[in-house]
Amino acid sequence: MTATQRRGRRIMMTPGELDAFLTQQRTCRVATVSSDGRPHISALWFAWDGRSLWLYSLTRSRRWAQLRRDPRIAVVVDDGEEYGELRGAELSGTAVFVGEAPRTGEDCPELAAPEALFAAKNFGLDAMPHDGRHAWLRLTPGTVASWDFRKLPGL
Repeated sequence: MTATQRRGRRIMMTPGELDAFLTQQRTCRVATVSSDGRPHISALWFAWDGRSLWLYSLTRSRRWAQLRRDPRIAVVVDDGEEYGELRGAELSGTAVFVGEAPRTGEDCPELAAPEALFAAKNFGLDAMPHDGRHAWLRLTPGTVASWDFRKLPGL
């Protein structure tokens, strides 16, 4: 699932490091493809379940419409201020729509775990609030590239 990286494996996160990083971070940048082929990038909160990235998107957004037309997606999660602190991951693959759209809270066993993770992480709640405007996208990445500049020698 990892991509070949020019700087080699020196700065790539281990599976455990990547899992911890994605579990801790809140915001990602989502890239989709517009109908004329131009990229569209937007920020979004997410939850990571150890295998897939779960995105709670507005169903009337440009992102949602573009993914309905072309489900290819790339997501970047990054952190750090100084050069030697930079770390992150790029995950890419195909977006899958899960549950009703927009989400109103109908019973959907596949969403029980991601909604619990998302609600606790982003709202400090035990249950997911539903506003009738958002719905779920799942990205189980086909490729992952990661970096952690803290691993570079001499920095």
